[in-house]
Amino acid sequence: MFQTDRSANAIARGKKRRLIIRGVCIAGMFALACGSGPIRAAGVLNVGLVPAEDPRLVVSDNQELLDHLHNALQLEIKPFVATDYNGVIEALRAKKLDIALLGPFSYVLAVSVADVEAFAVPETQKQGATYRAVIIARKDRNIASLKDLEGKTFAYVDPSSTSGHLFPKAGLIKAGYDPDRLFSRVIFSGGHDASVLAVQNGKVDAAAIADVLVEMAFKKGMLKPEDVGIIWTSDPIPGAPFVYRRDLPEDIKAKVRNALSEIHDMPWGQHSVIKRWLPTNDAAYDVVRETAKVLNLDLKKMK
Repeated sequence: MFQTDRSANAIARGKKRRLIIRGVCIAGMFALACGSGPIRAAGVLNVGLVPAEDPRLVVSDNQELLDHLHNALQLEIKPFVATDYNGVIEALRAKKLDIALLGPFSYVLAVSVADVEAFAVPETQKQGATYRAVIIARKDRNIASLKDLEGKTFAYVDPSSTSGHLFPKAGLIKAGYDPDRLFSRVIFSGGHDASVLAVQNGKVDAAAIADVLVEMAFKKGMLKPEDVGIIWTSDPIPGAPFVYRRDLPEDIKAKVRNALSEIHDMPWGQHSVIKRWLPTNDAAYDVVRETAKVLNLDLKKMK
């Protein structure tokens, strides 16, 4: 999910919502003001969201979902938006969050340091229980395959991004390339939308992002087919999971699961719809752990 700007209509809709979200935290300071009292204050559910896009827009993209949780659980919903993936992981480890929507790799990182478990993944009109990573490249830079990336500039999303770093980097290694020497310059853009714009605007020659976001970028005009093409696609990746802390009361866990099971065709941002939530479990992410091994990553040492 990503957007280049927030429209006046979106702002107006947000003001009219019955659920008034208080205490939206932008991490990076690690003050973790949200949930600074007890582990879970009575009547409050602290929800973590990772920054696949501009952190300022993440809450508005997830507003329908937050409203639904509020109405179904009859709890105050406090969202926590981090400036990077590790911000949400740290908040989970510190028990400042009750549930969180993570990326596949950030989940594997989180479960290695915090007592959390995956329980649901969203199925959208574009994406089922799995998705893929892709590498996009500017056509005017003479890049038609992975070998053409030698000496070029490249953008990953975030060190903890599954489709924006882990799987593409492992894919390069499996194809026989050394990703640490292949490029002339590498940046971490901080978001899939930022990587899209970096390629389209010629700031970098190529980038790794999620396939569904490429489709959205073409649809929104952020990417132009005549300028940018896909040169590599990964194997299937398990979807981004919702997780909860294992020490949450069982009745709260059950209510959250039931609330998600009630969702059908819910708007998710301006350009996506959640058809339903599908159950998942920790074993579904073993493929992510195996991919981390290709990169010789010690998950616990990454935290």
